[in-house]
Amino acid sequence: MTTMLREIPLARLVPSAANVRKTGRDARIDELAASIAAHGLLQNLTVRPVGGGEEEASRFEVVAGGRRLAALKLLVKEKRLPKSFAVPCRMMAGEDGEEVSLAENITQAPMHPADQYEAFTRLVEAGRGVEEIAARFGVSATVVRQRMKLGAVSPKLMTLYREGEVSLDQLMAFAVTDDHAAQRRVWAELGWNKSKDAIRRALTAAHVPAGDRRVQLVGVEAYEAAGGVVVRDLFDETSGGWLADVALLDRLVRTRLDEEGACVLAEGWKWVEVDPEYPHALVAGLRRLYPRTLEASEETAMRIAELEVEKARLAETSDGELSDEAEAAWQRIEDEIAALRPQPEFAAEDRSIAGAFVSLGWDGAVRIERGFVRAEDEPAIVTPEMEEEGEGAPDTAHESESVGASDGEAEEPDDASTLAMLSDKLTAELSAHRTLALRDALTEAPCIAQRAVVHALAARTFFRYVSGTALEIESKTVGLVGHAPGIGDTPTERRIAARHAAWASRLPTDVSDLWSFVMGLDETAVLDLLAHCAGVTVNAVRLPWDRRPSALTHADGLAEALGLDMTRFWEATAASYFSRITKGRIVEAVEEGAGRAAAERIVGLKKAEMAVEAERLLHPLGWLPPMLRTKGRPAFTTVEVAVNSPADAATDASVSEERARDLPIPAE
Repeated sequence: MTTMLREIPLARLVPSAANVRKTGRDARIDELAASIAAHGLLQNLTVRPVGGGEEEASRFEVVAGGRRLAALKLLVKEKRLPKSFAVPCRMMAGEDGEEVSLAENITQAPMHPADQYEAFTRLVEAGRGVEEIAARFGVSATVVRQRMKLGAVSPKLMTLYREGEVSLDQLMAFAVTDDHAAQRRVWAELGWNKSKDAIRRALTAAHVPAGDRRVQLVGVEAYEAAGGVVVRDLFDETSGGWLADVALLDRLVRTRLDEEGACVLAEGWKWVEVDPEYPHALVAGLRRLYPRTLEASEETAMRIAELEVEKARLAETSDGELSDEAEAAWQRIEDEIAALRPQPEFAAEDRSIAGAFVSLGWDGAVRIERGFVRAEDEPAIVTPEMEEEGEGAPDTAHESESVGASDGEAEEPDDASTLAMLSDKLTAELSAHRTLALRDALTEAPCIAQRAVVHALAARTFFRYVSGTALEIESKTVGLVGHAPGIGDTPTERRIAARHAAWASRLPTDVSDLWSFVMGLDETAVLDLLAHCAGVTVNAVRLPWDRRPSALTHADGLAEALGLDMTRFWEATAASYFSRITKGRIVEAVEEGAGRAAAERIVGLKKAEMAVEAERLLHPLGWLPPMLRTKGRPAFTTVEVAVNSPADAATDASVSEERARDLPIPAE
């Protein structure tokens, strides 16, 4: 039994070893302190005197209420309470201290989280501000908003949460929208897979995620400034939310691209096409021009030479180690040289016949591709026969076309008149002997042979309609966009295109100058050009009407030699793979990657749900279909994957209960 209530100065109260709460005794003391400051001490402490009777004792140990004592002392430390604050206490009268402490703690029945969430909502409805509530309960404003959001979920779902049929994670997923009808509909329509991700996907299916490339271009702030609504998940700060007004977003994208298109047109191009989607099929049929690096003026070249001499002097005086002052001077010289060197640019005559495409790139940036010539804008090529007939050359005619665009062979060799004196038979005979001699000489000169092959490949790759080479080597690039929609916007394709453009800007404009260009390259550059020209000719596409077993076998060998890791370029998702194969194949893939138990758990799902679940299970493994695997490389990694089947409901419930404890207000 305990005695009557007595007020004892806080300074005379000390913790007791008899308090049975050992674990978590210091948790969330700041929240409890804020509650005591706002609402007072709602539950008295239970104490007993230390070292004597009640009257003569100078100190009292707190047998029950240790967390409240800690909270009171925190308030004193923060100068929100005086040390002499009188604490209402109940005095023990000979009872066992540990038993009393155990009785107080073990008989507590904490409030159900749902009741607390709804109570927070009612506080706000009663006129309390979010910041005020946060201060009175010692939590952040974000936590208050989260509890309010949960309290505003459909009453039907809240009842299911109270009954244990809906977990806290599921309740959080439903809170992504305030539409109770939509919440109830999704709960009723979802099949076996009622995971938080499935719920969130269903509720936001008509919205655009913040990570979408359109959002990256426009920006969430601009979208909101235009009146757009963003649906945000208060329980997932990393998601960024979803944009609800898709039509508005598309209009903003179009406006932004039109602005960029106007700027590009102002550069002097004949035309500019603007569309969010890049027109791969149209572009494939157009000739393309590339920017050229012009020769520096005599004055600029002299200044660059002076700067190079200045750099050499700095190097001589530094003995291999530059002082801070010398290093700054060196950097200044480097910057000036870089600014003086001519940069690649399109010639005015090229811009007058060509155009550009402005679209939305895969990464959310504006994609601008310049230098495309339509067929009707192609300059006419004047042949010797036309000149003999008296037809003049148009003003736009060139001796040879730009890189990637030659429309005819170069002029006849200088010795054409000499050859005309020989019979056709003798000409063929002599040239046959010369061909044989060239073959023999070339096989004995591997370095020259390598450059001859590079020259032949480059001529076929970058110049249209002319070979420009004596080697009978064909180079052909097969279009892939028709076989794999969207492949033209992948990072890999953009990387190849950038490499191609870089080489195109370096090559001479006339194919007849290509040989001297290749011969002037250093060994590293020759190999780089060879690799690029060879790479763009690879064709490992499997088509039912195109039987090439030996070529496909060679492709497998190439992949093995390169150690090709397809996980760097492609991943198996519901959209890219699983929704496009049979349910049986999906089950086989899951069994191979995640095990038999996981496969058995998805057998009864509808195909759409099965495809989504297969993606979730196999994504962490880096699983690939057999066709994309490389010999010598593992097909997938082995990791623990959560299956989250109905059999795991008990585990899910316990986890949700743990998370729920982080949201309610702690009891005193």
